[in-house]
Amino acid sequence: MKKDRIWELDFFRGIFILCVILIHGIYDARVFLGWNFNPPPIYEFIQYNGGILFILLSGICITLGHHFIRRGALVFACGMLISAVLQIMVRLNLMDDSALIYWGILHLLGFCMLSYILLKRLPTWALGILGVIFILLGIYVESITPETIWLCPLGLIPYGFASSDFFPIFPYWGWFVLGIVLGRLLYKEKKTLLPKFPHKAWPIRAISFCGRHSLWIYLGHQPVLYGIMMLLA
Repeated sequence: MKKDRIWELDFFRGIFILCVILIHGIYDARVFLGWNFNPPPIYEFIQYNGGILFILLSGICITLGHHFIRRGALVFACGMLISAVLQIMVRLNLMDDSALIYWGILHLLGFCMLSYILLKRLPTWALGILGVIFILLGIYVESITPETIWLCPLGLIPYGFASSDFFPIFPYWGWFVLGIVLGRLLYKEKKTLLPKFPHKAWPIRAISFCGRHSLWIYLGHQPVLYGIMMLLA
Protein backbone atom coordinates (compact mmCIF):
# COMPACT_ATOMS: atom_id res chain seq x y z
CA MET A 1 0.00 0.00 0.00
CA LYS A 2 1.26 3.44 -0.86
CA LYS A 3 2.49 5.41 2.11
CA ASP A 4 0.53 8.50 1.18
CA ARG A 5 -2.83 6.68 1.08
CA ILE A 6 -5.21 7.06 3.99
CA TRP A 7 -5.70 3.40 4.75
CA GLU A 8 -8.95 3.65 6.74
CA LEU A 9 -10.82 5.14 3.79
CA ASP A 10 -9.78 2.22 1.58
CA PHE A 11 -10.71 -0.16 4.39
CA PHE A 12 -14.21 1.22 4.91
CA ARG A 13 -14.82 1.34 1.17
CA GLY A 14 -13.77 -2.32 1.05
CA ILE A 15 -16.19 -3.16 3.86
CA PHE A 16 -19.01 -1.48 1.96
CA ILE A 17 -18.33 -3.27 -1.33
CA LEU A 18 -18.17 -6.63 0.46
CA CYS A 19 -21.51 -5.83 2.10
CA VAL A 20 -22.96 -5.09 -1.35
CA ILE A 21 -21.80 -8.50 -2.57
CA LEU A 22 -23.36 -10.15 0.51
CA ILE A 23 -26.71 -8.40 0.01
CA HIS A 24 -26.84 -9.22 -3.69
CA GLY A 25 -25.78 -12.79 -2.98
CA ILE A 26 -28.64 -13.28 -0.51
CA TYR A 27 -31.10 -11.71 -2.96
CA ASP A 28 -29.89 -13.90 -5.83
CA ALA A 29 -30.10 -17.01 -3.64
CA ARG A 30 -33.72 -16.21 -2.92
CA VAL A 31 -34.54 -15.65 -6.61
CA PHE A 32 -32.53 -18.43 -8.25
CA LEU A 33 -32.46 -21.09 -5.53
CA GLY A 34 -35.69 -20.31 -3.71
CA TRP A 35 -33.95 -19.97 -0.36
CA ASN A 36 -36.38 -18.74 2.24
CA PHE A 37 -34.72 -17.56 5.43
CA ASN A 38 -34.74 -14.50 7.63
CA PRO A 39 -31.44 -12.59 7.41
CA PRO A 40 -30.02 -10.99 10.57
CA PRO A 41 -31.01 -7.40 11.48
CA ILE A 42 -27.67 -6.10 10.22
CA TYR A 43 -28.80 -7.10 6.71
CA GLU A 44 -31.68 -4.63 6.70
CA PHE A 45 -29.51 -1.90 8.23
CA ILE A 46 -26.92 -2.28 5.48
CA GLN A 47 -29.59 -2.57 2.80
CA TYR A 48 -31.25 0.71 3.74
CA ASN A 49 -28.31 2.74 5.08
CA GLY A 50 -25.24 1.30 3.37
CA GLY A 51 -25.76 3.47 0.29
CA ILE A 52 -25.83 6.67 2.35
CA LEU A 53 -22.66 5.69 4.21
CA PHE A 54 -20.86 4.88 0.95
CA ILE A 55 -21.92 8.21 -0.59
CA LEU A 56 -20.70 10.05 2.52
CA LEU A 57 -17.39 8.23 2.22
CA SER A 58 -17.14 9.17 -1.45
CA GLY A 59 -17.61 12.81 -0.51
CA ILE A 60 -14.79 12.53 2.01
CA CYS A 61 -12.48 10.85 -0.49
CA ILE A 62 -12.98 13.41 -3.24
CA THR A 63 -11.44 16.12 -1.02
CA LEU A 64 -8.21 14.11 -0.94
CA GLY A 65 -7.84 12.83 -4.47
CA HIS A 66 -7.02 14.19 -7.92
CA HIS A 67 -8.42 13.69 -11.43
CA PHE A 68 -11.99 13.76 -10.10
CA ILE A 69 -13.38 14.84 -13.48
CA ARG A 70 -11.83 11.88 -15.27
CA ARG A 71 -12.92 9.47 -12.55
CA GLY A 72 -16.41 10.96 -12.42
CA ALA A 73 -16.80 10.57 -16.17
CA LEU A 74 -15.61 6.95 -15.94
CA VAL A 75 -18.00 6.08 -13.11
CA PHE A 76 -20.94 7.71 -14.91
CA ALA A 77 -20.07 5.89 -18.15
CA CYS A 78 -20.01 2.58 -16.26
CA GLY A 79 -23.47 3.36 -14.90
CA MET A 80 -24.76 4.05 -18.41
CA LEU A 81 -23.18 0.81 -19.65
CA ILE A 82 -24.99 -1.20 -16.96
CA SER A 83 -28.28 0.51 -17.87
CA ALA A 84 -27.78 -0.35 -21.54
CA VAL A 85 -26.93 -4.00 -20.85
CA LEU A 86 -29.98 -4.43 -18.61
CA GLN A 87 -32.18 -2.78 -21.23
CA ILE A 88 -30.97 -5.30 -23.83
CA MET A 89 -31.53 -8.24 -21.45
CA VAL A 90 -35.08 -7.08 -20.72
CA ARG A 91 -35.84 -6.71 -24.42
CA LEU A 92 -34.56 -10.25 -24.97
CA ASN A 93 -36.91 -11.44 -22.19
CA LEU A 94 -33.98 -12.59 -20.11
CA MET A 95 -35.00 -10.40 -17.16
CA ASP A 96 -38.08 -8.66 -15.81
CA ASP A 97 -38.32 -4.92 -16.46
CA SER A 98 -38.18 -4.30 -12.69
CA ALA A 99 -34.44 -5.04 -13.01
CA LEU A 100 -33.88 -1.93 -15.13
CA ILE A 101 -31.63 0.80 -13.73
CA TYR A 102 -32.48 4.32 -14.81
CA TRP A 103 -30.38 6.20 -12.27
CA GLY A 104 -28.38 3.97 -9.94
CA ILE A 105 -25.49 4.40 -7.55
CA LEU A 106 -22.90 4.73 -10.34
CA HIS A 107 -24.90 7.39 -12.18
CA LEU A 108 -25.24 9.33 -8.94
CA LEU A 109 -21.58 9.07 -7.90
CA GLY A 110 -20.42 10.03 -11.39
CA PHE A 111 -22.68 13.08 -11.31
CA CYS A 112 -21.51 14.02 -7.81
CA MET A 113 -17.83 13.72 -8.73
CA LEU A 114 -18.31 15.90 -11.80
CA SER A 115 -20.21 18.47 -9.72
CA TYR A 116 -17.21 18.84 -7.40
CA ILE A 117 -15.63 21.28 -9.85
CA LEU A 118 -18.28 23.76 -8.67
CA LEU A 119 -18.67 22.62 -5.07
CA LYS A 120 -14.98 22.81 -4.17
CA ARG A 121 -15.04 26.62 -4.50
CA LEU A 122 -17.68 27.01 -1.79
CA PRO A 123 -16.77 27.56 1.89
CA THR A 124 -17.37 24.68 4.27
CA TRP A 125 -20.27 26.36 6.09
CA ALA A 126 -22.07 26.95 2.77
CA LEU A 127 -21.59 23.31 1.78
CA GLY A 128 -23.12 22.21 5.07
CA ILE A 129 -26.23 24.30 4.45
CA LEU A 130 -26.42 23.17 0.82
CA GLY A 131 -26.19 19.51 1.82
CA VAL A 132 -29.07 19.82 4.28
CA ILE A 133 -31.17 21.67 1.67
CA PHE A 134 -30.60 18.89 -0.89
CA ILE A 135 -31.65 16.23 1.62
CA LEU A 136 -34.81 18.15 2.58
CA LEU A 137 -35.54 18.73 -1.09
CA GLY A 138 -35.40 14.97 -1.59
CA ILE A 139 -38.07 14.52 1.08
CA TYR A 140 -40.23 17.15 -0.66
CA VAL A 141 -40.02 15.69 -4.18
CA GLU A 142 -41.21 12.30 -2.88
CA SER A 143 -44.70 13.81 -2.72
CA ILE A 144 -44.65 14.78 -6.41
CA THR A 145 -45.77 12.18 -8.95
CA PRO A 146 -45.08 13.13 -12.58
CA GLU A 147 -46.39 11.27 -15.60
CA THR A 148 -42.97 10.79 -17.16
CA ILE A 149 -40.12 8.57 -16.07
CA TRP A 150 -37.46 10.94 -17.41
CA LEU A 151 -37.50 13.06 -14.26
CA CYS A 152 -36.53 10.11 -12.04
CA PRO A 153 -32.87 11.26 -11.69
CA LEU A 154 -34.22 14.17 -9.64
CA GLY A 155 -36.27 11.84 -7.42
CA LEU A 156 -39.56 12.47 -9.24
CA ILE A 157 -41.03 9.06 -10.01
CA PRO A 158 -44.37 8.09 -11.61
CA TYR A 159 -46.78 5.49 -10.30
CA GLY A 160 -45.63 1.92 -10.86
CA PHE A 161 -41.94 2.88 -11.02
CA ALA A 162 -39.61 -0.04 -10.34
CA SER A 163 -35.84 -0.29 -10.46
CA SER A 164 -33.26 -2.67 -9.04
CA ASP A 165 -30.94 0.23 -8.12
CA PHE A 166 -32.22 3.77 -7.57
CA PHE A 167 -30.25 6.65 -6.05
CA PRO A 168 -31.78 9.98 -7.19
CA ILE A 169 -29.90 13.27 -7.06
CA PHE A 170 -32.21 14.51 -4.32
CA PRO A 171 -31.65 13.64 -1.49
CA TYR A 172 -28.41 11.68 -2.10
CA TRP A 173 -26.43 14.56 -3.55
CA GLY A 174 -26.89 16.16 -0.15
CA TRP A 175 -25.13 13.25 1.58
CA PHE A 176 -22.22 13.56 -0.86
CA VAL A 177 -21.94 17.28 -0.08
CA LEU A 178 -21.95 16.56 3.65
CA GLY A 179 -19.19 14.06 2.96
CA ILE A 180 -17.14 16.89 1.47
CA VAL A 181 -17.69 18.82 4.70
CA LEU A 182 -16.49 15.86 6.76
CA GLY A 183 -13.45 15.46 4.51
CA ARG A 184 -12.45 19.07 5.02
CA LEU A 185 -12.93 18.89 8.79
CA LEU A 186 -11.43 15.47 9.50
CA TYR A 187 -8.58 15.39 6.99
CA LYS A 188 -7.21 18.92 6.92
CA GLU A 189 -3.66 17.55 6.97
CA LYS A 190 -4.51 14.78 4.48
CA LYS A 191 -3.14 12.13 6.84
CA THR A 192 -4.60 9.02 8.44
CA LEU A 193 -6.45 9.49 11.72
CA LEU A 194 -5.29 6.07 12.91
CA PRO A 195 -1.53 5.91 12.24
CA LYS A 196 -0.81 3.41 15.03
CA PHE A 197 -3.45 0.88 14.00
CA PRO A 198 -1.90 -2.35 12.59
CA HIS A 199 -3.25 -1.67 9.12
CA LYS A 200 -0.56 -3.75 7.44
CA ALA A 201 -2.01 -6.98 8.84
CA TRP A 202 -3.19 -9.18 6.00
CA PRO A 203 -6.98 -9.04 6.73
CA ILE A 204 -6.89 -5.24 6.73
CA ARG A 205 -4.75 -5.17 3.60
CA ALA A 206 -7.10 -7.57 1.81
CA ILE A 207 -10.18 -5.51 2.61
CA SER A 208 -8.34 -2.29 1.71
CA PHE A 209 -7.40 -3.86 -1.63
CA CYS A 210 -11.11 -4.40 -2.31
CA GLY A 211 -11.72 -0.77 -1.40
CA ARG A 212 -9.10 0.51 -3.83
CA HIS A 213 -10.69 -1.51 -6.64
CA SER A 214 -14.31 -1.12 -5.56
CA LEU A 215 -15.54 0.09 -8.98
CA TRP A 216 -14.29 -2.96 -10.85
CA ILE A 217 -15.48 -5.32 -8.13
CA TYR A 218 -18.91 -3.70 -8.28
CA LEU A 219 -19.04 -4.11 -12.06
CA GLY A 220 -17.94 -7.74 -11.97
CA HIS A 221 -19.61 -9.21 -8.91
CA GLN A 222 -23.15 -9.59 -10.27
CA PRO A 223 -22.19 -11.55 -13.43
CA VAL A 224 -20.12 -13.85 -11.20
CA LEU A 225 -23.01 -14.26 -8.74
CA TYR A 226 -25.46 -14.93 -11.58
CA GLY A 227 -23.18 -17.60 -13.00
CA ILE A 228 -22.76 -19.31 -9.60
CA MET A 229 -26.49 -19.23 -8.87
CA MET A 230 -27.38 -20.61 -12.29
CA LEU A 231 -24.93 -23.46 -11.85
CA LEU A 232 -26.32 -24.25 -8.40
CA ALA A 233 -29.89 -24.02 -9.68
